[in-house]
Parts: sequence; C-alpha cells; structure tokens
Amino acid sequence: MSNTEQTLSIIKPDAVERKLENEIKKMFKDKGFSIVKEKKIQIEKSEAEKFYKVHETKPFYNDLCTYLSSGPIVVMVLEKENAVLGNRELMGATNPADAEEGTIRKQYGISIDKNSVHGSDSIDNAKSEIEFFFKD
Repeated sequence: MSNTEQTLSIIKPDAVERKLENEIKKMFKDKGFSIVKEKKIQIEKSEAEKFYKVHETKPFYNDLCTYLSSGPIVVMVLEKENAVLGNRELMGATNPADAEEGTIRKQYGISIDKNSVHGSDSIDNAKSEIEFFFKD
C-alpha cells in the first residue's frame, strides 16, 4: 500500500523577495516531491491570523501574521510518500542556525522569523492548510 501524502508548503516573503522560488522548488523536486498545485498570492493580515490561529496564544503570533502578510508568498501542495515528514526534514529546524546542512532553512533562512519556508506539521494540519489556500 502506498503512503502517498500531500502537504502544504509556503515560500515566505523573505525568500520570494530574494527571488529564491525556483531554487527552493528545485530542492523539493530533487527530493522526489511533485508540486501538484501552486500559486503566488499576497494575503491580508486577517487571513494570516486565521491561517496561524493554532499559534494565537504564543508571543510571536502577531509578528508572524504581520510577516506572512508583508509581501507575496508562493503556496504549494507537495505530494510524495510520507510528504509531511519529508517536507519537515527538508525544511530543517525553525531556527536556521540550528538547521542541518542541505536543508532549505540552513541554505536560505535569515532568522528564526524569516526562515524562508513553512510546512504543515501533521497530516491533519496539512489537510486543513491545503483547504485554506486551495478551496477549489
């Protein structure tokens, strides 16, 4: 039985601003991910607040929402076996300073806030996050 999953990936404003979309997409493809849907959008802060609602009690919530809505982002649905875990591994630690060599955040992340990419942290969250951006 195949364990094909979908997960959401966001290329965040810092990476879009530095024109890193193609490099980051290539890293996903090189790791066997298919990009099944993608679009470049800019979201309002109110939308970012809904998206990050899971973090609303955390001290960084407001900054996170302000940042995600500060410029264009690329939202993608990635697909492969064990996509959620595979994406987490490829992204690397939230803080680029702690991320392993070869991860997206080690290579492109600027700081713990401007860490270039977001990825779903569970299969359930992946479903709701994909639905958030791709309500077809």
